[in-house]
Amino acid sequence: MFEPQGRLQKASLRARVTWLAAFCVAGAVALVSFGAYMIVRKSVYDALDESLRTRAVAVATGQKINTPDFVGKYPAAFLAAGDVKMGVLLAGSGQILYPDGFEPPPTVEEAWDVAQGERGEYIWTDHKTESRVIAVRYQQNQAILIAQSMVPQRTTLAKLSVVLLLIGGAGVLLAAIAGTAVARTGLRPVQRLTEATERVANTGDLTPIPVSGDDELARLTHSFNAMLGAVAESQERQRRLVADAGHELRTPLTSMRTNLELLLASERPNSPTLSQEDKTEIQSDVRAQLDELTTLIGDLVELAREDAPQMVQEPVDLVEVVERSLDRARRRASNVTFDVQLQPWTLLGDSSALERAVLNLLDNAVKFSPSGSAVRLSLRQVGDGSAVVEVADAGPGIADADLPHVFERFYRSSEARTLPGSGLGLAIVKQVAQRHGGTATAGRAPEGGALFTLRLPGRP
Repeated sequence: MFEPQGRLQKASLRARVTWLAAFCVAGAVALVSFGAYMIVRKSVYDALDESLRTRAVAVATGQKINTPDFVGKYPAAFLAAGDVKMGVLLAGSGQILYPDGFEPPPTVEEAWDVAQGERGEYIWTDHKTESRVIAVRYQQNQAILIAQSMVPQRTTLAKLSVVLLLIGGAGVLLAAIAGTAVARTGLRPVQRLTEATERVANTGDLTPIPVSGDDELARLTHSFNAMLGAVAESQERQRRLVADAGHELRTPLTSMRTNLELLLASERPNSPTLSQEDKTEIQSDVRAQLDELTTLIGDLVELAREDAPQMVQEPVDLVEVVERSLDRARRRASNVTFDVQLQPWTLLGDSSALERAVLNLLDNAVKFSPSGSAVRLSLRQVGDGSAVVEVADAGPGIADADLPHVFERFYRSSEARTLPGSGLGLAIVKQVAQRHGGTATAGRAPEGGALFTLRLPGRP
C-alpha cells in the first residue's frame, strides 16, 4: 500500500540549509565558469583570427616569385608554409593553386567573392578539417587563402573546461561542508529549544535554557524562558491555591461532619439524646459552617476566574460601579453608615470584577467597624492619570506586622480569625487592580482604622 503524502519523511532544516548553500554556490560557480570560458574562448579565437589576418596581409604584400604557370607574381611565403595551408584562388579560371606536397586549403563561395573583388576579406571555420580559414584580396581576380588548424586552441579550451569543472566541484563540496557547519552551529539554539520542549512535555521540568549571544535565536530563547517562567509561576499559583484551599476547607468540613455525626448518633436507639437547646445550637453551627463553605467556594471560584488571562475590555463608569457595590453593602450592613464622596471617572475594564473588588473592601470595612460607626468611601482624582477608591473604617486598624500580608491568599490576622470570612477577599481586590493596570494598598486611616486604597488608571 502507498503511504499517505503527509507521512512522507521530510528533509531536516539542517539538510535543507546544506543543500541550499550547495545549490547557491553551484549556480554561482556555473555562471562564473561559463562566463570565464566564453570570454577565454572568444579571446583565443580572436587572437587566432588576428594572427591569420596579419599573416595573410604579410603574404599578400611580401616577396613574390615569377612562375610560368601563374599569372603574375607567386607569393614567396608559400615556400615556407609549414604549419598552415596556403593557396591562391584564380577567379578567372576557377582554379586554386597551392604549393607542391601540401593539401589545398578549404574554400567556400564567399572566398570566390573575395577573389572577384566583391569582398575585402572573409574568415570562416571549416569544421570538416577543424581549421580556421581566411581569404584576402591579392591581385586582380585573385585571393590568398590561409587555413590554420584549430586543434591547439580547442585542446587548450578543453583543458580549461576541465580545470573549471574541477574547481567548481571543489567549491560546491566546500560550500556543502561549510553549509553543514553553519547549519549545525546556527541551529544549535533551535535544537536546545526542541530538547527543552520535549523535556517539558515528557517530564514537566520547567528549568530555563542557557542563553548565549544576542542574535534572533538568543531573543527567541529569552522569550521561551519567559514563557517557561510564566508557566512555572502559574503552576506554583495553582499549587498554592489548591494547598491553601484544601487547608481552609478541611476545618469547616471536619466541624460540620462532627456536628452531623453527633446529631445522627443521638437519633439511634439506646443512645444518649440531645436536648432541644443543644440540637438548636448544633443546627445553627451547621448553618454557619455551610454559609462559610459557600462563601469560601464562591471566593475560590472568583479567584480562579481572576487568574484567567482573558479580560473584558469595555468602557466602565467607575461611579456607577461604586454605587452598585455600595447598595449591596448597605443591604448587608444596617448597623453602620457610609460617608460617600464620588468624582466622575471612566476606564476600560471589567465592570463586574471592579464591582466585586469594591464590594470586598466595603464588606471588610463593615466587618471591623463597631456598631453605629461610619465607613468613609471616596472616589477622587489624583492628577497623574489615575483615580483612587479609598475605604476607611473605624475599627482597630491593621497591625504593622500584618500590613505586608493583608493581600495574601487565606491570610487572616489574629483579630480576624474569629470573624466570618474566607481570607480571599483582599486577594481578589489585588488581582482585580493588577488586571486593570492599577495597585491596591493598605494603611492606617486618620480616623484610626484601616485604610484601603484602590488606584486605577483612566480619565475623568
